[in-house]
Amino acid sequence: MDRINQSSVTEFLLLGLSERPEQQPLLFAIFVGMYLVTVMGNLLIILAIGFDPHLHTPMYFFLANLSFADACFSSTTVPKMLVNIQRQSQTIPYGGCLAQMYFFMTFGALDDFLLGVMAYDRYVAICRPLHYSMLMRPLVCMLLLVACRLLTNLAALLHTLLMARLSFCAGNSIHHFFCDVVPLLQLSCSDTSTNQVALFTVSCMILTGPLSLIILSYAHIISTILRVPSARGIFKAMSTCGSHLSVVSLYYGTIIGLYFFPSSSSSSEKNIIASVMYTVVTPLLNPFIYSLRNRDMKGALEKLFNRATVLCQ
Repeated sequence: MDRINQSSVTEFLLLGLSERPEQQPLLFAIFVGMYLVTVMGNLLIILAIGFDPHLHTPMYFFLANLSFADACFSSTTVPKMLVNIQRQSQTIPYGGCLAQMYFFMTFGALDDFLLGVMAYDRYVAICRPLHYSMLMRPLVCMLLLVACRLLTNLAALLHTLLMARLSFCAGNSIHHFFCDVVPLLQLSCSDTSTNQVALFTVSCMILTGPLSLIILSYAHIISTILRVPSARGIFKAMSTCGSHLSVVSLYYGTIIGLYFFPSSSSSSEKNIIASVMYTVVTPLLNPFIYSLRNRDMKGALEKLFNRATVLCQ
């Protein structure tokens, strides 16, 4: 019977950011602009780091991977939303919905782990500079990246398989602009207790693990820089940490508020706003926060633009 109910749902309706037709052109223009800036900005970071040998260090290695994850993260949700607005269609196939959920969770969790690894990299660089070349050698960095990708894919696969076994016979309208786990669970007419337990358990592991690493790393960093006699050294360390902490606060704050405190009193509009913050705004800010305030990245971008200018002549 469950199989019959599940097969009866062949597509879902993504109600999007607004149901008012007069707002659709404005929303389309805004999110097209934000998406293009996000993709181009993060792509420039990857190219600048790849073409500049001076940036082939652990810090920029993880930054390049974070930029890749951010670009893919936005590409998982925003293009489909833009297509729906342009075509005035709200449908997404059942299989496409599960695929979108899988990649959304994969790249979202990858952002979490990379932010944690980047905090650890800063801890080693500031607190243990004499051991930095040994603790963050290329093999260690590659193993950390492989572990992050493996764990995130396993977590996303678990949620996708659990979602695929559910029946959807109580409607197919999703009050969101993409296929997220919580809105899908609300549509199911099956017992979702297993999914709820898995969502809470895995989310705790994915969020609290990297977040704990970030807190511990910065606790040691703050303790170290407070003992630095040079005001210039303190300013340089705080500048690097401040940029990273800004993204961490924005990203983790919205996710924790959305997934760990989803009370019945919170409206779907608030959930959508929080989702826009960490799926669109945070990846958009990545090129500006991490790169445009960094002198080495500015130099690498100038070299990249000069090379492109020469090739175009």
